[in-house]
Amino acid sequence: MNMKFSKRMDGLASAIFSQLENKKNEMAASGRTVINFSIGTPDMPPAPHVIKTMQEETGKPENYRYAVKDIPELTDTVIEWYDNRFGVKLERDEVLSMAGSQDGLAHIGLTLADPGEMVMVPDPGYPIFSVGPSIACARLFRIPLLKQNNFIMDLDAIDPSTAHNAKLIVVSYPNNPVTAVAPPEFYEKLVWFAKKYDIAVVHDNAYCELAFDGVRLGSFLSFPGARDVGVEFNSLSKSYNMPGCRIAFALGNRKIIGQLSNLKSHLDYGTFLPVQRAAIAALTGPQDCVAQTVETYQRRRDLLIDGFKEIGWDMDKPPATMFVWAKIPPAYTSSVEFTFDLLEKTGVIVVPGSSFGEMGEGFVRMALVQPEDKIRKAVELVKESGVLR
Repeated sequence: MNMKFSKRMDGLASAIFSQLENKKNEMAASGRTVINFSIGTPDMPPAPHVIKTMQEETGKPENYRYAVKDIPELTDTVIEWYDNRFGVKLERDEVLSMAGSQDGLAHIGLTLADPGEMVMVPDPGYPIFSVGPSIACARLFRIPLLKQNNFIMDLDAIDPSTAHNAKLIVVSYPNNPVTAVAPPEFYEKLVWFAKKYDIAVVHDNAYCELAFDGVRLGSFLSFPGARDVGVEFNSLSKSYNMPGCRIAFALGNRKIIGQLSNLKSHLDYGTFLPVQRAAIAALTGPQDCVAQTVETYQRRRDLLIDGFKEIGWDMDKPPATMFVWAKIPPAYTSSVEFTFDLLEKTGVIVVPGSSFGEMGEGFVRMALVQPEDKIRKAVELVKESGVLR
C-alpha cells in the first residue's frame, strides 16, 4: 500500500533528537560514559505531601470516572494562587486546566488562526511554539531573538504591514531555550502592540518560579490591558517537579479560554481527578519545596558554568529557567557539528541551537538535570578531550 500522509506532518520530524538518542544508546551499549544535558526533564521528585495526596486519591475507586471538567476546588485554588502570587484577580471562566503547557500551546492556534493566517513566534523558540500553529496550518513569521537585544523581542522592528496580518503572537519569558527574562516595559509595549494591530497574545510562563539570585518574577496578566488581548500558560511541571502528571493552566481572556475549553471538550475528558487533587496540594501546601528546587538548579548552574569557564568555555549565567544557553567554541561554525563532536569525544550530550530555529545557530542548550557529581564529571571529560581547542 502506497500510504500518503498529510503535508502538515512534513514539518514535525525531529531528526536531530532521534539522532542524538540513537548515538547515546550506541555509546551506552559499548560501555561509554554518557552524561545527558539534552532533555529538560526534572530529575527531582515532587514534595512528599504532593506524592501522599496522589497515593491517597488513586486509591479511591470513584476517582476513575471521567473528570469532564475541572473540579471547583481546583479552579478556586488557582484563582487564590494567582492573587497571592502575582496580585492577579481572576474569575472562574478565566481559568482552565491543561495537560501541561504543551497541550495548550499545541492546540490554541486551532482556536485563533485559520489556515494560511499568520502567527508570530520567537526564533529561537521551544519547538511547540511553531509546531502548534503549524498543525493549524497557519503561516509562521519568526521574530529573531538576538543576543545584542538580550534576546528580547524587538516589536518596533516588525513591519506594520506584517503586524496587521498577524492573528496571534507567542511570547515566552523566562525563555526556553535562551533563558532570558523580559523587563516590565516589554510587557507594556506588548499589550500596546497587540491592541494596535488586533493580535491575540499567548504568553508561556512555565519557568516563572525558576528565577535565580533572589529575583522574583511576575505574570503577563498583571499588566494593565493584558487580559483584553491574551492568555498565559502556567505549569506545575518544573516548579513543583510534576512533569509526568501533565497539569498546567490557561489563564486570562475569557473569550479565548472559552474557545479553548470548547475545543478541549472534543479532544479529551478532563484531567485525571487524582492529578487535580495533587495540584491543589502543591499550590496550597508548604512552598519551601519550590525554594529548594530553585536552590538546587542555581547550585548546578554555578557549578557548570564556573567549571566550563575554568577550562576555557566561556558562557553566560542564565537569570532563570533550568537551562544554559551557551555559544559554541570559536573553532566551530556549526552547532550540529559541535554537538556530535562533543558527544563522540566526551559522551556529553547537549542540544544544538539550530534545532530551535535558524537564529539558534552558534549556540547549544544544556539542561540542568544532572546531579553535581555528574556535572563535575562532564567538565572533566570535556577538559580531557581537547574538544574546546
